[in-house]
Amino acid sequence: MEKIGKERDIIDKSDETKYRSIRLVEKSDETPEGDGFIVHRSFPSQSIRNLDPFLLLDEMGPLDLLPQEGRGFPDHPHRGFVTVTYMLEGKFEHKDSQGNSGKLGPGDVQWMTAGSGLVHSEMPEKEFAKSGGRLHGFQLWINLRKTDKWIKPDYQDVSSTKIPIVTTPNGKASIKVIAGNYLDTKAVIRTLTPILYLHFTLQAGAEVIQPVPKNYNAFAYVISGKGLFGKNKITVGEKNLIVFKNDGEYLSISESENARSPLNVLLVAGMPLNEPIVQYGPFVMNTKEEIDKTLEDYRNGRIGKIEF
Repeated sequence: MEKIGKERDIIDKSDETKYRSIRLVEKSDETPEGDGFIVHRSFPSQSIRNLDPFLLLDEMGPLDLLPQEGRGFPDHPHRGFVTVTYMLEGKFEHKDSQGNSGKLGPGDVQWMTAGSGLVHSEMPEKEFAKSGGRLHGFQLWINLRKTDKWIKPDYQDVSSTKIPIVTTPNGKASIKVIAGNYLDTKAVIRTLTPILYLHFTLQAGAEVIQPVPKNYNAFAYVISGKGLFGKNKITVGEKNLIVFKNDGEYLSISESENARSPLNVLLVAGMPLNEPIVQYGPFVMNTKEEIDKTLEDYRNGRIGKIEF
């Protein structure tokens, strides 16, 4: 699904007071997860506990699997938040304790609302695992409001063909609209809290300016290439997280005129919940008592197990 962006002036570019500046730039940390799958974790980290309502951002890989090498994320529980899996390369398949299953390929997105809790697994798809290949993607964790932490778990498995892609009039930038909107183009994914999740690909000389409500927390992550970010056009390269200040209504991302390769970057923003966060690994609640109850539920099998 591809649309051409409208030619329109969304901001007076001479008014720099409306642009957000950068709070910090931080390199992601390489760490093993699951059964040895290497991820590059941006947060939580020593300097960033969370970016309300966001709890975690992992770049999964890129990891080249040998034939029959089935590294992934075996059975594990979640309660109280949303996991978003966005695949760039390779194929995953998932199962859960409620009998659900599905597959994710390049460009696909899974928006899983764990809610009251479930056990699920995310492993390389069987046929893909037989031959091996490159796995690359992202997982984002988004907190849920207190009132939504006990809702029934829900999946939105969205294929790449259903996710809108906008091309700017000059053809120098494309924008994949995973959640929220880019100009007049809206995502197909439903969210319980207002979220913006965009994947920009910028060619040399491209610039995009994204409106973001001033109260939203916002960050970007450079997948590949180098770009210029924020009011001061700070140069940032791959595997770096850029956290923006809440000091403007627009975010600027651009690529230099002499760039040799495209800039690929995720832009994520959301309305903070401003609620207490008590986290114990894959459980995110509002109070210690709720965490204690969750651990008891898990030990006693009340969150379930995968039996197929």
